[in-house]
Amino acid sequence: MESVHKGQQKSKNRGDENKTRKNKKLKDSLTFWAFVGPSLVAFVVVVLIPLLLGIYYSFTDWNGIGNSAQFIGLENYIKVFADEGFKQSFGFTVKFTLASIVVINFLGFTLALLVTRESKISNPLRTIFFMPNLIGGLILGFIWQFIFVNVFNGLGQALNQTWMMGWLSNEKTGFWGLVILTAWQMAGYVMVIYVAGLQNVPPELNEAARIDGASPLQRIRLITFPMVRPAFTVSLFLTLSNSFKLFDQNLALTNGGPGNATQMLALNIYQTAFSYNKMSLAQAKAVIFFVLVAIIALTQVYLTKKGEVEA
Repeated sequence: MESVHKGQQKSKNRGDENKTRKNKKLKDSLTFWAFVGPSLVAFVVVVLIPLLLGIYYSFTDWNGIGNSAQFIGLENYIKVFADEGFKQSFGFTVKFTLASIVVINFLGFTLALLVTRESKISNPLRTIFFMPNLIGGLILGFIWQFIFVNVFNGLGQALNQTWMMGWLSNEKTGFWGLVILTAWQMAGYVMVIYVAGLQNVPPELNEAARIDGASPLQRIRLITFPMVRPAFTVSLFLTLSNSFKLFDQNLALTNGGPGNATQMLALNIYQTAFSYNKMSLAQAKAVIFFVLVAIIALTQVYLTKKGEVEA
């Protein structure tokens, strides 16, 4: 009789354990979806559905106004590849992206080296260098437009330096104006990434190299830089993708002028859609743009990650 009672008690305990385990799993599941659910819904509504609709409309003749959209196959894509304005914008965007990647990463790494030195003003400097990243792109564009148009013109007239005047009136200086604006905004953000990488460099390595007679540049090239390769991968990806997708700064600073000479791909797509009401053609451009950026960015990440492994 006693053995039967013990057996029943064990069965009851197992049942309680199974019930507790199921309740825990249910609680964990509810907690998971409580955190992930809103972000997932937002991603589907804001990103995934518009992406799929954009791909669909790129195969139609929809003008963005009427409700009718006739399927026309690859006609929009054929027009895109024959569009000289799109080709010019693509070439300008590639040139701008290459210049921005070099300038932003050089400045960001240099600033990171500066603020990681032992100094009482290191933390205030980090804040100061990061602050431009908190300003919106349109506001930055108008600020730098005022600087290039009014301040530079005034200085040029006062110093009798014609090269300082009309910075946004030709392609060459307009190009460098965009690079300066973007570098001023993003260098502080990239600096934070490099600071995180530099803080993981063991100080004893630099100390041993210094004792062995290595110069500061040799220590940076042979010790510091290889140790921050993961930070370099992230920074290169962010600067590459953001430079390719630049829109609001381009709109506010030059609006693609003069004569669309400084028009980047995002602005070209925007004007095709909302200035000329060629929504389906703009969607085709956007799809091509998306594929190009994805291929270039993924290739960059693969190559730089491969370099990390080899290092």
